[in-house]
Amino acid sequence: MAVGEDDVVVAAARAGDESAFAALVERHRRELRVHCYRMLGSFEESEDLVQETFLRAWKSIGGFEGRSTLRTWLYRIATNACLDALDGRARRVLPHHVTAPSDPDVPLPPDTEIAWLQPFPDRLWEPAAPSEARPDTVAVARETIELAFLAAIQHLPPRQRAVLILHDVLGWPAKQTAALLSGSVASVNSALQRARATLREHLPERRLEWAPSAEPTDQERAVLRRYMEAVERADVAGVAALLAEDVRATMPPYLMWFQGREAVVATLAESWDPGSPHYVGRFRMVPTGANRQPAVASYVRGPGDPAYRAFAIVVLGVEDGRVAELTAFHDPGLFPAFGLAAALPPAHR
Repeated sequence: MAVGEDDVVVAAARAGDESAFAALVERHRRELRVHCYRMLGSFEESEDLVQETFLRAWKSIGGFEGRSTLRTWLYRIATNACLDALDGRARRVLPHHVTAPSDPDVPLPPDTEIAWLQPFPDRLWEPAAPSEARPDTVAVARETIELAFLAAIQHLPPRQRAVLILHDVLGWPAKQTAALLSGSVASVNSALQRARATLREHLPERRLEWAPSAEPTDQERAVLRRYMEAVERADVAGVAALLAEDVRATMPPYLMWFQGREAVVATLAESWDPGSPHYVGRFRMVPTGANRQPAVASYVRGPGDPAYRAFAIVVLGVEDGRVAELTAFHDPGLFPAFGLAAALPPAHR
């Protein structure tokens, strides 16, 4: 859409034309969803906050005078909506933020009262078609969204989180960030210093310098394929061969989590053994994309069940050819967002 056409559409939207307003804001939906996800750590709430952003924008479009770009204006509204939503809320976490490593012999029930971090479907991040690949959305698609980073920034107070995302992740200058947050450049710089110090405490040392996210490498895809094949065979030794010595496995909303290859393998052996009281069933694995990391949707067929049921979205952290982190989000309600079926027939491959 040319600049002149934009002006006409903005004028129509300001005059109360709902279709013109929708044409203006819908092009920004994907990147605003990612922004809200970074702020809240919740995919489901990011959807709600984008709708809240558009509602607030519609109510105030008559006062939009073009002193900033429409994109900047929408980011201001979205950021403020997120800050309002975060007011007084507990941060979103993963199990290792809540409790010590678990004993494989002592299972713990799920805890649905805790605000858990959620994965983000890659299919809803990048533009759906080349025609949608506007410079602003392409720039956002290059920024990090890895789970370790998302988990770390949840430790920041909401305003510091907003400053760090706008300045360090999206690359906005301090002056523009300050204007969006109705603050001063000095306050932004001060918030950045405190936010970066906090991140250093919560990020793995190897992740202190964040490069833009990219598609999983060929090596990472090969590890994912081997992992999927081993799980489908219930091959504990095959999975063990892929794990780093200090691998960490978490399973929100279950509080239990395991540190180290020995503990992870012991847990898998128990849940894959048909003679065990903790036997889960047989698995089918479907590759997917989450947080620009190797990921798989796992389906399980329990004893006597004719179908494989949605079980978990598993996100892998692969380093030096080994799985360093396994995060299995046990929430079948996430499957539709990944474009995945709720169940697979027994013969599915």
